[in-house]
Amino acid sequence: MAFLNRLCRLINRVFLIFGGLSVLALTFLATGNVLLRVFDMPFRWTYEIVSFLGAMITAFSLGYTQRQKDHIIVDIVSSRYPEKVRNTLDVVNYITVGIFFSIVSWHLFKWALRLKDSGELSENLQIVYYPFVMAMAAGFAAYALTLFVDFLNCLLPIKEDRA
Repeated sequence: MAFLNRLCRLINRVFLIFGGLSVLALTFLATGNVLLRVFDMPFRWTYEIVSFLGAMITAFSLGYTQRQKDHIIVDIVSSRYPEKVRNTLDVVNYITVGIFFSIVSWHLFKWALRLKDSGELSENLQIVYYPFVMAMAAGFAAYALTLFVDFLNCLLPIKEDRA
């Protein structure tokens, strides 16, 4: 179990680094576009790249955020439940959301393969964009893995930091 926790932590940190690099790229691109608008020379392709980067940022950050328990949680009612009930709800939540995102990841991966086989290009830049879809599938798969590990940790609790 400790190996699975370490593996999950490593995968999520790698995705977090790529997500951070995507945030930097998006920031520089958007800032450069705003600055060039002053001279009436904006990038015409900014919207497309910003959309791709925004999708990658979201997919890459989910697993790490789950691992750190940094999602917004509304627990007005559930905080009053006994500990056993809350743990049971956590187990049900982890397995349900984990299955959902496993399916999402699988379908994104299949879609990326179809895009690759068809040679479909993006609308404005005319670049292949299946790598972005595959990256999103990988990010969602890392999130599903994190949920699965959290599910196992609820069933088989161990003393470990969540760093």
